[in-house]
Amino acid sequence: MGKPTGFKEFTRDAQIYREVGERILDYKELYSDTKNSVLKTQASRCMDCGIAFCQSNDGCPVNNLCPEWNDLVYKDQWKDALDRLHLTNNFPEFTGRVCPAPCEGSCVLGSVDKPVTIKNIEQAIIDRGFKEGWVVAEPPKVRSGKKVAVIGSGPAGLAAAAQLNKAGHLVTVYERADRIGGLLMYGIPNMKLGKDLVERRVNILKEEGVEFITNADVGGTGDNAFSFDEIKSGHDAVIFCVGATNARDLPIANRELKGIYPAMEFLRANTKSLLDSNLEDDNYISAKDKTVIVIGGGDTGTDCIGTSIRHGAKNVINFELLPQPPEDRADNNPWPTWPRILRVDYGHQEAELKFGNDPRTYCLLSKEFLADDNGNLKGIKTVNVEWAEENGRMNMKEIPGSEKVWEAELILLSMGFLGPEQYLGESAGVETDERSNYKAEYDKFQTSVDGVFAAGDCRRGQSLVVWGIDEGRRAAREVDCYLMGESLLPYGK
Repeated sequence: MGKPTGFKEFTRDAQIYREVGERILDYKELYSDTKNSVLKTQASRCMDCGIAFCQSNDGCPVNNLCPEWNDLVYKDQWKDALDRLHLTNNFPEFTGRVCPAPCEGSCVLGSVDKPVTIKNIEQAIIDRGFKEGWVVAEPPKVRSGKKVAVIGSGPAGLAAAAQLNKAGHLVTVYERADRIGGLLMYGIPNMKLGKDLVERRVNILKEEGVEFITNADVGGTGDNAFSFDEIKSGHDAVIFCVGATNARDLPIANRELKGIYPAMEFLRANTKSLLDSNLEDDNYISAKDKTVIVIGGGDTGTDCIGTSIRHGAKNVINFELLPQPPEDRADNNPWPTWPRILRVDYGHQEAELKFGNDPRTYCLLSKEFLADDNGNLKGIKTVNVEWAEENGRMNMKEIPGSEKVWEAELILLSMGFLGPEQYLGESAGVETDERSNYKAEYDKFQTSVDGVFAAGDCRRGQSLVVWGIDEGRRAAREVDCYLMGESLLPYGK
């Protein structure tokens, strides 16, 4: 690498967020600027390791060539670094912001020290690429005459569309929402991923020849419904990239009370109102002056915390069913596997500043929602649980006498997803697997219906943006082979 001894000379210096007290006052992106000199120093920590686990399947689903562009950044060859980055990743401006960076979890340096700041460097490369005008539309020179419909415009759908368009096919993306981007647009808050960045990339795809149709609910029955049969008959192939939007519910007593919402309903409404009117239309679920309880953790739970704080919540509490993770890797979680350790994300930082403590409470089981005299939510009853291993499995037991009542005017359910909504698959006659996902083999992506493919969360289940990009790229290659008999499209390695 550029500086063979860099990993011994320099310590990790990750990009920091803007000051907490400043950023909770707006919906601008969290991230602060990082100087090129700092990025160069951090890139120099990338080791000349024998096996670059960071770019393996465990480290990076799209097999980003991290060591190569780290070396190029160290040498101030930013344009070359951008070319290497785009070779495997269509949208590094998205992954550089919202990916949890499994590459860093697999970094060889991370086995003995803190890993290289791969994610920071990735974001810096693409941001500089746009700033310098290096990222421009590149329409295909030759068209195949083949037509492909992509249903859904999240990470998988956009990646598939981008790749198939490069192959010269005529691609039309159908999105049931009023804006393109799927999860990127309405599932991730603006402070984590600015919607101007999503629109910027979509505009490039438009210039390259991809057609986008919004308010198009394929297989639906409403006013904006599109017939699946009509879509299929008008295209040579179809890819389902509709995500896993069937949220897991919490069917305990009094679930019907006013004031209980799925997390995505809360986040989606907030982003739409923010984009439509800067929240002036009041078409969102407000947390202002309320005690908010978020049930479930992960990125979505953190996003609910951060959004509630920006609304002006009176207090925000986060329930976690599982025990608190350890601060360091457990014996059964060795490098280079993803480190299952305690993390403090942006929402946790903000809650600690605003309310004086980390919002998370662990080993807590929700038992019953509580109502006031008008049918509104006024709280929730919980019980503490303990976890113990029995016959090789972790089992949960309630702790007698640990029942507690918590006051709350707003409860947000952030407990994951149970696969795609089924109406599209049913209208197409597509088989599902035991988890209700569209049944299609990884690296083939062909469903039970000829000419219909599936990729992303609707095929694999709820996952990361980077996995969506990987599946979209790979599915595009398979569709290209289906249409043309062979393909020159890359998809990762």
